[in-house]
Amino acid sequence: MTHATSRRTVLGALFAGAALSVAPAPPGSLRSPEAAPEPAPTVGSRPRTTGQLLIGTYTSAEGGGKGIGMASYAATGTISAGPVITGVDNPSYLAMHPSGATVYAVDEQERGGVTAVALPPDGAPRVLGTRGTGGAGPTHLSVHPTGRWLLTANYTSGSVAVHPIRDDGSLGERTDLVTHTAPPPGPGQDGPHAHQVITTPDGGHVLAVDLGNDAVYTYRLDEVRGTLAQVSYAALRPGAGPRHITFHPGGRFAYLACEVDNTAVVCGYDPATGTLSPGAPQSTGTGAGTNYPAQFLVTGDGRFAYLANRGHNNLTRYAVEDDGAALRLLDTVPVGGDFPRQIAFSPDGKLLFAANQKSSTVTVFRVDAKKGGLTRTGDAFPAPVAVCVLPYRAPGPSRH
Repeated sequence: MTHATSRRTVLGALFAGAALSVAPAPPGSLRSPEAAPEPAPTVGSRPRTTGQLLIGTYTSAEGGGKGIGMASYAATGTISAGPVITGVDNPSYLAMHPSGATVYAVDEQERGGVTAVALPPDGAPRVLGTRGTGGAGPTHLSVHPTGRWLLTANYTSGSVAVHPIRDDGSLGERTDLVTHTAPPPGPGQDGPHAHQVITTPDGGHVLAVDLGNDAVYTYRLDEVRGTLAQVSYAALRPGAGPRHITFHPGGRFAYLACEVDNTAVVCGYDPATGTLSPGAPQSTGTGAGTNYPAQFLVTGDGRFAYLANRGHNNLTRYAVEDDGAALRLLDTVPVGGDFPRQIAFSPDGKLLFAANQKSSTVTVFRVDAKKGGLTRTGDAFPAPVAVCVLPYRAPGPSRH
């Protein structure tokens, strides 16, 4: 069995129904000295809610969730459990519409799907429907900045799908499906494995990161027809296994987490041509032993970057230098959980959330705006097979 297929099992069968119920929540290497957790709030205190969280899971995994978890969080980082949005199978990655009115989830299974869920400000969430992605094992999705198109990466089949987004947030029939064919798969890979698809900060191109083919593809999206035209691709060194790319706020550089060879790569980006230029692989600071980098985050001011490491179970902290062109390794901070699959900032950038898949927890860190330090904010929040956490602020009555 190949590296890729042995490390990711497509879970479950395609969900057959479209009904929604909202279930109530149940009760209840280099190391930084800043990693010690803060004291938990005293018994009886109830921190004021600052924002909301949605938590993705594998519903077909042993001990997995029942759907998309809902929670709220306070400025202290304390998380309070909410209900569960059921009716979505294996929602392992989530993306919010720019309006905040709708969240989209991949249905990561053999017959891949994407599901839209309305988030009304004064009512219960409502499933708007599911569309097929035309591929297997969708593992990532993102909303185009116009709010009119949903982009999805089918991991198992190595393809990218496009769906139109209607005015009410629901999805139309798929308008395109492109499969990665060249370059050939890297060492130990059985074929292409699209792991992420995003729009570049300038809005001019779509990038698809493919772990199997050791490449990042550049496309142009026809915003009228919803079709993708390949512009170029950037080849990584064989066996790199690129997983996720994250842009610096300046928009000219991006940071690539390479899962298979445990490296980080700084890439230059040319908005005029869409060309991505990968640099030399860099250390993740995790030292010896097995480690699979998952995802980068970059602070809003562009001064610090963080990399989630599965295996060593820590967060690598980098200083960003030369206006985004360089990363300097500072230290690593224990994540306080097992297998941090995905990390996300709160909307104000003051908190960092980590979804820890194997420990079924979400841990929270306060982000030091001046030094980029990370400080644990308290005990881990239990969340069954947490693979994605999406912090957001619920909008007011003005919707789509």
